Parts: sequence; structure tokens; C-alpha cells
Amino acid sequence: MKLETLDALLAARAAKRAVALVTALDGHSEWVVEPGAPPSGLPADLLEAVRQALASDRSGVVEHDGRDWFVQAHNPPLRMLIVGAVHITQALAPMAAMAGYEVTVIDPRRGFAAAERFPGVRVDGDWPDEALERLVPDARTAVVTLTHDPKLDDPALHVALRSEAFYIGCLGSRRTHAARLDRLRNAGFDDADCARLHGPAGLDLGARSPAEIAVSVLAETVRALRRPEG
Repeated sequence: MKLETLDALLAARAAKRAVALVTALDGHSEWVVEPGAPPSGLPADLLEAVRQALASDRSGVVEHDGRDWFVQAHNPPLRMLIVGAVHITQALAPMAAMAGYEVTVIDPRRGFAAAERFPGVRVDGDWPDEALERLVPDARTAVVTLTHDPKLDDPALHVALRSEAFYIGCLGSRRTHAARLDRLRNAGFDDADCARLHGPAGLDLGARSPAEIAVSVLAETVRALRRPEG
């Protein structure tokens, strides 16, 4: 690997930008490819292979013009920021961690955010908007609000909607969600912003228990990540 290639990879990783390393297996060519700024001269089918590798988090060999190329995905880590240290969170946090997410549970209420309720999970006791502003949700981050308390959920949503988070889910009934949308519009968010919210959060699986609801939320998160047009 060329020194400039390594430098480009390290810079992208430090900035948490998704990139792919495209290398000819005969050893004569290599590119560091950022989806928004592909290098000139890279063929369209290799660009498509980069897109697929980053979308699926899978690296692999592709053939182009009689040569084999290795497309290696370098994505920032997946994160899930959960607002509300509630019963559903106790199920969702370990499930999300098993699915490859770095999980942070955010709740300023000390009685809920006790570390022993979430073994092995980072618990943040700051107010949700302050925590999210510090954590800076990016395009590999899911944000889920579960408190049912507008004083906690709404400020978090204000930050999430101004971010690149790929999934923003909000627990609550349809009536609760309609009231939430009204508050957001009154706060200056438009229809396109509100359309980013998944509310009520989770796929319609008929879930009832906290664990079942957690499954439905995680399933919807996976779909938003892997099939964003679906």
C-alpha cells in the first residue's frame, strides 16, 4: 500500500467518513474512494461495487476489464443512541449491541439510568439534547426516543433532525405521534423533517412485551440501514 493511500484511509477513519479501498489484485492500481467524491478515472462498475460494499458492510472481489479488484469497505462504527432508560431499553440495548451497534443510553433521571440496569452498556446522564450535541449523530447513527416525556424526547429530536442520523424512531401511539409532529412543526421543522421520523417506532409485528417491542424497533433500524429505499 502506498503511503498516500494509508494517509487517506487514516484521515477518513479519524473523521468518521465512509470510504472504500479499491485495489487491483495484480498490484498495479489502488484508489481510496469516498462516495460523495469519487476519484476521476474510476470506472462506473467499480463505483457501483463501492456503493454496494459500503451499503452492506461487505468487502469482496469484482472483475473489471479482465482484471480482478478487491473492494474493501471502511465504514465508521454503527451507533445507537437511546433516549430513555426504560424497560424496552433494557431489552433493546443488548440486542443492538449483538447486532454490531455501539450503544449509548441517555437519561438524566438517576433512578432510571442506574448502571446496574444496563450491564456492559454506556449510560449517559446528561440531558438528551446536550448528550446528542456532544455525540454528534452521523449517517451511521440510529436515534431512538423511548421516554414518552416531551421534555426529554423533543429536545433530543431537535438535535437528531438536524443531524445525518439514518434512523430516528419515536415510541408512542399514533395520537401521541401526531401531537409530537405538531410540536415539531411549531418549533420550525417542516414536513420533510417530520417525514424522517419513524413513529410509532418499530415494524408492525403485533409486539406487546418490552422485548417484542425492542425486536420490532431493531428490525426497523436494520431495514432503514440496509434497505433505505424500502
